[in-house]
Parts: sequence; C-alpha cells; structure tokens
Amino acid sequence: MTAQTIPAPGSTARRLTGSHRSFSDRAFRSTTALAALAVGLLIVAIGLLLVWNSREAFQEFGLGFIFGTTWDPVKGIYGALPYILGTIFSSVIAIVLAAPIGLMTAIFLAELARRRVAIPLTFLIELLAAIPSVVIGLWGVFVLSPFLGSTVEPFIIRWLGWIPIFAGPSYGIGLFSAGIILTIMILPTIVAISREVITTVPNSQREAMAALGATRWEVVRGAVLPYARSGIIGAVILGLGRALGETMAVTMVIGNAQNIPSRLFDQGQTIASKIATTFNEASIGLQTSALIYLGLILLVITIAMNVLARLLVRRVGSEGART
Repeated sequence: MTAQTIPAPGSTARRLTGSHRSFSDRAFRSTTALAALAVGLLIVAIGLLLVWNSREAFQEFGLGFIFGTTWDPVKGIYGALPYILGTIFSSVIAIVLAAPIGLMTAIFLAELARRRVAIPLTFLIELLAAIPSVVIGLWGVFVLSPFLGSTVEPFIIRWLGWIPIFAGPSYGIGLFSAGIILTIMILPTIVAISREVITTVPNSQREAMAALGATRWEVVRGAVLPYARSGIIGAVILGLGRALGETMAVTMVIGNAQNIPSRLFDQGQTIASKIATTFNEASIGLQTSALIYLGLILLVITIAMNVLARLLVRRVGSEGART
C-alpha cells in the first residue's frame, strides 16, 4: 500500500498565484512590445509614404534636386538647396546662442540658486515651452524684429560689418530674427534636460572637490560637468531637432525669400516654412511631389541628427567611464 503525498497547506494557492503572476507578466510584456512596435512601424510608414509620394520629383530631378537653386512652378524646375541651407543656418544660429545660455541657466538652477528662487524660475522656464509657436511668431513680428532692425543689427554691422557674413543692410526680418526666435523656443528643452542631468550627479563628486579646496566654479567645472556632459550633449541635440522642424514662428520672421543666404541678416526660407507657405497653393503633380520631397529631406536630416546624437552621447559616456 503506497502512501499518498498530501500537498502542503497553501501550496495550491501559491501555484495559482504564481501562474497568475506569470500570465500578468507575459501580458504586460506583450502589450508594451506591441506599443513599441507600433511606434516603430509608424515612423517607417511615414518615411515610406513620403518616399512614395515624392517619386515623381525624384524621377524628374534625382539627387540633383538637393543641389538645385531654382524653384519655378511655371517652368517646372525645382531645387531644394536654398531651403536646406536656410534650415541649417537658422538652426545653427539658435544652437550657438541657446546652448551656452541654457547650460548656464541649468547650472544656476541646479547648483547656485536657493530653493525659493529655483522652483518658480524653473516653472517659468518650462512654461515658456507651452506658449504656442504662432504667439511667439506674432511677438517676433511686432516686437523682436523691429527691435533687432533698429538697434542690434545696426550695431553688429557697424562693428563687424568688415566681415562679409556680418555685412549689411539690416532688415529686422531674416535669418538672424529666425535664429533668435528658435533660441527662445528651444531654451526650455535644453534647460530642463540639462538641469535634470546635473541634479543626478552624486554629491560625493562635489564633496570630494570641495574637500580639496576647490571653489564653487571649480567644483562645477571639474566634478559636475564631466559627469553630466553626455546628458548635456543630448539636451543640445534634442534642442537642435526642435529647431530644425519648427514652422510657424520661423515662417513669420524669416522673410520667405527664395535665395541662398550668404549673410547673417539675409532673408531666406527653411524647408518647413517653404512647405507651410506653398503646399495649399501647389498644383497636383510635380510641384506637390517636390514639396513632399522637401519633407523627406527634412526627415532624413532629423534622423541623421538623432543618430549622430546617439553616437556622440555613447562616445562621450564611454570616455567618461574610462576616466
């Protein structure tokens, strides 16, 4: 007569609970994987849609479209170079101005400001990101551009006009105004991310430098910034991505001239502003296809910048880990 094994009390309940937990984990994993896959497929679908709808312009002009300088719907000649350069130049102006201002602001908020000052100031800076771009554009048209055209630009031309890129005349509307507007719009992104990265630096880093007799500036320069540099670079690249794709505010202050800008104060157009001002009036066919081709170029530039940012952050992070 064989003895029967009696299950321990509660073992059945534990098995049921374990199986239920395993099912919940699998369901959670599957749901999140489907969400991630959907986002990836969405990006691929957008790219394929742009490629398909721009095929007419690509067949007509090929890669020469990128280097073409004429946009003439009457003659059916289209080129993207003025708008590519306008996009790059305005974004570079914005990054050159926004990166140091944003970094210094983030350092002040995270390292120097008292809590009663840092909290409301951080809130105000983040609130700047919530202002609609068309409102910022209106402010740029009626306030910023007249101010730049009557004071800042003549001052720069007077003292630096011997350098070709800073030569006159001054219009108040142009690449410089667009760059200032973009600076304002990407500052919240750079400040918020840089501040969060700086606050994650361990206090032991600061205390070690301070114990060696370092000043506050030396602590920030020697302990905080090297530890946080990969995140700061990522914040700057994210700001650049925002600047590349901004439309309404830039359209209102850049002048929308169809020429290759050669000076800081020239009027021009970006890819986004060209699409925004032309698409509703474009004829079905080659012109619409050329505008979609412009959108495809902007998508490629944005993706390339994000890939570059990933590689740069990874490289800086690995160098920081070795040091």
